[in-house]
Amino acid sequence: MNRRAFTAFTGVGLALPLLPGSAEADQPKPSPALSVDQIVARVEACYDKTTSFKASFVQRTQFFLRHDRGSVTFQRPGMMSWRYARSGNRVVSDGTQLEIYEKENKRLYQQELAASLFPAALSFLTRQGQLRESFEFTRLGSKLMHVEGEYVLVAESRRASSVYDRLVFYVDVRTYQVRRVLICDLQGTRTRFDFSASKFNSPVPQGEFAFNPPSGTQIIRVSSPR
Repeated sequence: MNRRAFTAFTGVGLALPLLPGSAEADQPKPSPALSVDQIVARVEACYDKTTSFKASFVQRTQFFLRHDRGSVTFQRPGMMSWRYARSGNRVVSDGTQLEIYEKENKRLYQQELAASLFPAALSFLTRQGQLRESFEFTRLGSKLMHVEGEYVLVAESRRASSVYDRLVFYVDVRTYQVRRVLICDLQGTRTRFDFSASKFNSPVPQGEFAFNPPSGTQIIRVSSPR
C-alpha cells in the first residue's frame, strides 16, 4: 500500500463505525422543519447509548481500492476490528495503535491512533456529544441526492485535515442511525460504506481487537500525515 493509499484509507476509517437503520418501504420522509443542529443532536443521542456494535458492510471505492465486503466490530473507547471477506485484509485498533494488514502483499502498516485523525471523527462514539464539536454540518436535499427516508449531512472538520476533504452522512429519518457514509479525500477519491445487520451492545469476543500477523509479514511504521 503506497502512502497515498494509506492516507486515503485512514481517512476512510475516520467514519467507519457508523451504523445503518433498516430500509423499509413505509419509512417516513425527511422533515423540513428539523434544523441541522436538531438532526445532529439526535444522531449524538443515538450513539451516546452505544458501547459496542457489530455490522456487515460493503465498501465501494474509486480508483485504487476494489469493491469488497465484510464485517466490523467496534467497542469504546476507540477499539475496532474490520474483517474483509474478499481480500482477507484486516484493520484493527486496540484504542492506542491502528494496524492495517494487506494479505496480498504480506504487509502490516502501523500508526499511533492518537497521531491519526480517528479521534476527531470517532469522538461521538468514544465520548458523549462530540459530533458538533468536531464538525461543521450542512444539509443537502434528499431528492437532490436521490435518496428516500434519509437526512443527508455534509460534515467538514473544524480543524484542518491533511487526509479528507469532507464526509457525507446518510441518516435514517426514523432511528437517526447512519446508514452509509461517503468519504471524499484530498486526492478526489470517493469511498462509500453501506452497513447492514447491525447489532448494538452485544458481547465482543476476547482478543477481537488484536492481530498477530503471519510469519514473513513486513511491518511498516507510518508517520502521521502533516
